[in-house]
Amino acid sequence: MLIDCFAAPMLATNCWVIATEPGAECIVVDPGMPDVSHQLTELLEKHNLKPVAVIATHGHLDHTFSIQAIADGYAIPTYIHSEDRSFLSHPENLHGADFVATLSGMNFSEAKEVRELRNGEMIDLVGLNFKAIHAPGHTRGSLMFEVSNEVLISGDVLFAGSIGRTDLPTGSAKDMEETLRKKVLPLSDHLRVLPGHGPETTMAHEKKNNPYLKSLVGRY
Repeated sequence: MLIDCFAAPMLATNCWVIATEPGAECIVVDPGMPDVSHQLTELLEKHNLKPVAVIATHGHLDHTFSIQAIADGYAIPTYIHSEDRSFLSHPENLHGADFVATLSGMNFSEAKEVRELRNGEMIDLVGLNFKAIHAPGHTRGSLMFEVSNEVLISGDVLFAGSIGRTDLPTGSAKDMEETLRKKVLPLSDHLRVLPGHGPETTMAHEKKNNPYLKSLVGRY
């Protein structure tokens, strides 16, 4: 499996690109802000890749800002959980007051083709199988994706040594705890974890070292 990424200039969101091999079709995950189209083009040319879909792990603008430009530019669909779809065109409803103030005068709309996902749905793309795992807590519509039993795209649910914040609109500490207990802890140790921010990790490492997961193991 070919996996590469770059961090968007604002808030250092990881934009992951996943394919089976160089010269193949690929998936783009969480293209952030500001417009990262140029950075993405450089990465695609580096590996001679052709994007066929964009995946959004959730609706926060630092993960969705460039979706319309990229998805419509390549005429490819966007996948997002149904609970977070509305935030593609109204991201201000998912952020705090300070961040919303920076969006003054900006208009957003979703890409031409948006496909909604729900928990457990399987989508076969680029020769890989993507299993959607609904993981509320960071946002109500947060998703993780298990890819061909090798990789976990964790978005802002699970980071190396930490988890996503729960204090923004539709976030919930209670939901996050349930997600970690029921959706994250049961995942296989061998999975390579690609988070929305920060370095790559593994499920084995996080179960052993992540304080948020360790605390749950001791309680349940």
